[in-house]
Amino acid sequence: QVQLVESGGGLVQAGGSLRLSCQASGIIFSFSRMGWYRQAPGKQRELVASITNGRTNYADSVKGRFTISRDNAKNVVYLQMNSLNVDDTAVYYCNGFLVTDYWGQGTQVTVSS
Repeated sequence: QVQLVESGGGLVQAGGSLRLSCQASGIIFSFSRMGWYRQAPGKQRELVASITNGRTNYADSVKGRFTISRDNAKNVVYLQMNSLNVDDTAVYYCNGFLVTDYWGQGTQVTVSS
């Protein structure tokens, strides 16, 4: 059974930083594309960043501020978020893909002005 469990969300002031973590189990982690998505109220879920075989991809809105990384030995993927602004407020979801998509339950990130 595949499980993705996010942690690290919370409330932060604009300009601050947070690091999200996603612990994966039940999946061949090192062969998976892993990513972070987010969904703000009234908006569609959007890709924030992904990582596959060391290659990373970022949404234009977070380039230069967010960094995705993974530790295959620990089955963990991280999202370091710096210079946060109010537009980053959303529920952040961990995603793993290997043949099909797997999702975590989400973690709330709220950025106050």
